[in-house]
Amino acid sequence: MKLDNPYIEKRAGSYYIYGTRISLASLVYAYLDGYAAEGIQECYPLLTLEQIHGALAFYLGHRAEVEADLEEKRERYDQQRQIIRSADPAFYEQMAARRCEFLVKT
Repeated sequence: MKLDNPYIEKRAGSYYIYGTRISLASLVYAYLDGYAAEGIQECYPLLTLEQIHGALAFYLGHRAEVEADLEEKRERYDQQRQIIRSADPAFYEQMAARRCEFLVKT
């Protein structure tokens, strides 16, 4: 569904840069991490600076709506992650132990 914005569309319940498979969330997280539009473009070279600025302008103009969408997705991810971890706790405990061993060695 194309919104009243030439840079953003909503597909399958998520916001995307119009005509691409790049999510608005990807750009927003980079922006919130302190990247400027030029830095974001280095990460997503298929996008023009105009598309990036347009997407960030959409985010800033619809901040509450976009952040609510991002929070809902984070909660759903956390729930799914917990379900998966509950299915095989021994595996994840073993992975955590290996991660600690690796970090100690480096």
